[in-house]
Amino acid sequence: MVSLSPAIRCRQIDEGDVPAVAELLRRGFPNRNRRFWQRALNALARREPPSGLPKYGYLLESSGAPVGAILMICSAMRAGDTLAPRCNLSSWYVEPAFRAYAPLLVSQALRHKEVTYTNVSAAPHTWPIIEAQGFSRYSEGIFVCLPALQRASGGDKVQVLAAAAAPALAVDAFERNILLQHAEHGCISLWVMSDGRAFPFVFRPRLVKGFIPCAQLIYCRDMADFTRFAGPIGRYLLRRGRAVAIVDANGPIPGLIGVFRRGSKPKYFKGPQRPRLGDLAYTEYAIMGV
Repeated sequence: MVSLSPAIRCRQIDEGDVPAVAELLRRGFPNRNRRFWQRALNALARREPPSGLPKYGYLLESSGAPVGAILMICSAMRAGDTLAPRCNLSSWYVEPAFRAYAPLLVSQALRHKEVTYTNVSAAPHTWPIIEAQGFSRYSEGIFVCLPALQRASGGDKVQVLAAAAAPALAVDAFERNILLQHAEHGCISLWVMSDGRAFPFVFRPRLVKGFIPCAQLIYCRDMADFTRFAGPIGRYLLRRGRAVAIVDANGPIPGLIGVFRRGSKPKYFKGPQRPRLGDLAYTEYAIMGV
């Protein structure tokens, strides 16, 4: 906890703060109602962050009432042969009268030097701000594609199974947890079985512009896996009303029919591990459905 004066301090959000923080964020983001924020905070409450990291994030408090907040979704993700802490920063808001104290809120959130931080939904007007805070882009835009149109490759015999169905093959326990936990948050989690191996995939159902159904790629082991199995995955998604897939990218993806949109939803990071494309696990897109 950091105190600037007897009336203003910055500290971690506790369980008892949830109703007031939900109301604060409702005022800060009027396009989302209080029910959305209550549901988002409840989702964070069900998660157990890595040791030493906050469950919800940080708040700025004045005379006992929250006047600013930043949510953090903290997880441990693979970095080579080890697990490394990662935090997705989400939903920053400070009441106008207290904007001078906003840097304190951010500095508290970013003080864990061993953590890789991501910002995956930065609004265009905030790009210069977060770049000044030391964030770098790792994804320049999105690739919007129609994966069901991809032709079958080689002689691959492919089976697509929902994550809830136990594959007949041995699967990685860490990846199995990713699939099952994301399915609990409303994602489409599936295994692609081919050549005696199981390949994990997670998609978030979304509506583009409020009415076009699509599926956003949240997790795969390697982007080459998505390209290889785009056809059967696309047809699996199409049967569930999702013809369009959205994938983070730094340019057009060879072999897929679609359009690259540079500057649309760029993704940022700060910290020791550069995130890879195809991994939005445990971010606001996956957990909150943003």
